[in-house]
Amino acid sequence: MSDNVKKTEKKRFVLVTTEFRGVFAGYATDTDGDTITLEGARCAIYWSSDVGGFMGLASTGPTKKCRIGAAADIELRKVTAVVKCTSGAEQAWISAETYKQ
Repeated sequence: MSDNVKKTEKKRFVLVTTEFRGVFAGYATDTDGDTITLEGARCAIYWSSDVGGFMGLASTGPTKKCRIGAAADIELRKVTAVVKCTSGAEQAWISAETYKQ
């Protein structure tokens, strides 16, 4: 590959946690470092016990008992974990009803 050809980075759907106890899921191309940019990110405002903890949000995705915020592009700082989501979890995040208080 020549130096003039830019490598195309593939977006992947990931769950990201932050030092501030935030839990977000969205599309990222670069997940290295303390700051990560997510496209179409949604925030887990509350997740129910039937999910099995925040790792369950990456494995199966949110259930109807969870409260999920609206989608937005976001830059997250002080990242503590990046977890690859299953395709089923991705679909559950995308189709989750937006919580409105």
